Amino acid sequence: MAERPPSDAAATLREWAAQNGPLALRARIVLLAADGMRDATIARRLGVSRQTVGTWRHRWADGGLEGLRGTARPGRPATVDDAEVITRTLLGPGSRTASRAIARELGLSHATVAGIRRRWADGPPAEPPLPEPDVWVIGLHADAERTVLLTGTRPEPAGTPPAGGAVGADVLTELDRACDALAAAREGLPASGRAGALTAFLTKARRRHPHIALHAITLWSAAEHASPPGPAEVTFHHIPAATHWRSYLRALVALDSTRHPESSRRVYLDLAGAIGRYAQEPPGEPLQWLRESVASHAPSGEEPEEALRRETAGGANHIDLGSFNECVVIESVRLAGTITRGEIAHRTGLTQQSVSRISRSLLGRGILVEDAQLRATSGKPRTPVRLRGGAAHAVGIHIDPELFTAVVIDLDGAPVAVRSQPVRPTADPEVLVKQVVQLGGEVLADARGSVHEDGFLGIGVAVPGPVDIASGTVLDPPLMSVWTDLPLLYLLKDHFQCPLIMEKDAAAAAAGERWIGRDRRARDFVYLYLGTGVGSGLYLNGDLYRGISANAGEFGQLCAVALGRTEPAGRPEILPECNPPVGLSQLAAEHGCAAGAERPGSPAAYRAITEAADAGDPAAGAALRDLARAIGQGTVGLVDLLDIDLVVLGGPFFTDESAPHYLTHIGEMVNEFPTARRLRHVDVEASVLGPEAAAVGAASTIFHATFTPRLRGNALRRSSPTSGRFL
Repeated sequence: MAERPPSDAAATLREWAAQNGPLALRARIVLLAADGMRDATIARRLGVSRQTVGTWRHRWADGGLEGLRGTARPGRPATVDDAEVITRTLLGPGSRTASRAIARELGLSHATVAGIRRRWADGPPAEPPLPEPDVWVIGLHADAERTVLLTGTRPEPAGTPPAGGAVGADVLTELDRACDALAAAREGLPASGRAGALTAFLTKARRRHPHIALHAITLWSAAEHASPPGPAEVTFHHIPAATHWRSYLRALVALDSTRHPESSRRVYLDLAGAIGRYAQEPPGEPLQWLRESVASHAPSGEEPEEALRRETAGGANHIDLGSFNECVVIESVRLAGTITRGEIAHRTGLTQQSVSRISRSLLGRGILVEDAQLRATSGKPRTPVRLRGGAAHAVGIHIDPELFTAVVIDLDGAPVAVRSQPVRPTADPEVLVKQVVQLGGEVLADARGSVHEDGFLGIGVAVPGPVDIASGTVLDPPLMSVWTDLPLLYLLKDHFQCPLIMEKDAAAAAAGERWIGRDRRARDFVYLYLGTGVGSGLYLNGDLYRGISANAGEFGQLCAVALGRTEPAGRPEILPECNPPVGLSQLAAEHGCAAGAERPGSPAAYRAITEAADAGDPAAGAALRDLARAIGQGTVGLVDLLDIDLVVLGGPFFTDESAPHYLTHIGEMVNEFPTARRLRHVDVEASVLGPEAAAVGAASTIFHATFTPRLRGNALRRSSPTSGRFL
């Protein structure tokens, strides 16, 4: 029996059935099927074929009312747009991506759809053919003569490619609207021959993407298959005659986004926005959109990287965890420090036999070790187990406007090696990336005697927000404008042959606090990270809370709203108080404090003022009090919003001299001001991490991703969602 339609849909179906025309027949078929009538009986009653009944029942099941509104497709269409089939294969709902479902929806045979998927498995068709199947969308040029899609190819790396996050229907809708506007405005676009605009565009793309082969695919041209001008390093192609330029663009967006994590929805929303804005503006220069750099993953022979390459090339086979229950046991041991097998069974709910079997496996792989036996009042002596600190190591790198810091920590969170270097914020991004690479290689070389190849898990990178985690891109870091839209993670992958994870600095610090704090941080908490800016890392329901875009915890605007400080346009202000060195210097000047006046806003001035406050200077103390209470206003908002009872303070500007002031004033505010203050007491505590909190936290994100029990997949062991979908 077919599923009965929802009440609103049923009313529409009855309305259609009472009328004449094709919709009436379709509605009657669905209503009779919902009453339990068989296809043959419906066909006899309505005087149609059983095939017609089956077609419209399937269209209703797949698309609801919209499926019934579509045009019937009797027989094979005159032309088949391969690209539309591929887009539906990659981006359609899970139940509608099978060849038969797509064939039914498009009016094609199953064999036709299967054949298209096999052809595209070797790469998008083009004339002449593209040399490699792994294709990136690099840029777009449009003028009155042609629309050119710039793509890049390179040999596919060995092994399973990383998973990308396929763009959603909202991105394709925005792209379609932008393409509609572009097609409508095409007549008014300037010719590309003016000043060699296309040639200049391709030359710029060649400089930005030196490590991949570039291919200019003509989507549309006023002169059919005309050879456009361009540099010799770029090859030119055109799309198959039976493929519409828009569906070809959609298909390449689908391919790129599902195969490459850095090709996130942000990249394609940027493309749609660029096309839409261009179509609405008066004609001027041709439309030219070019994405940020794509990592080359090319080998490098630079000396500082060799140690890191040798240490990271082999992976960590003995660490691979085979089950969710193994992670549960490790988490139980980590929180307790030292614990017996019986206590593990009691805390986790696993059986004694399961705990014994898992413990034997973890002991055999060197992840756990046994401590001295404990005497028992009866029965066998109990032997507690604990994590072996040397079983695994990770590198953490913190990117800060003032200082780059790299650490190597073991499984217990103990630092094995630490290095730091000052930063020149105005330096070229390539120079800064090389500095990060060199620093990572040097810190691992320092720890070489302690870190072994089979126990090195990867590198965590902590950066100031906002960030696009899906594409590994730093978006608009404060005080580091040269890093805007820099695909940092994938540039680093050119040099570090190991798993890499990127996190916002505050979220990384929260992960480190949870890992190293053990049972002291076994409940929900907020980590307030006092760095060049103030951010918050949220640990909720046993895991980091990142939000939809992985940018949860932006703290500055929350403080501005709490203090009622907005710009004339209504946007919350960027508060100096949420940049501790700058804010404290301004407040000290207002209170007449002379400390730190030589270099206001600098870390040295911050240290001077906090030391004066700690020594009893009333003006310095008043300035630090006002800064702490401004941050406390935002913290009250977090406590009220999340209903938490633990706030942790840490970061490079949570110093020994300033800590008592922050803890006192923020502690008073979060217990006196919240709405539910009668129902809870909020603990405000100092972080267990040191001044390298973000770097240690970044390394801890590797342990967190590897060992924390989750029902969803391990962040370090993902497979491509495209694997097998064409075959």
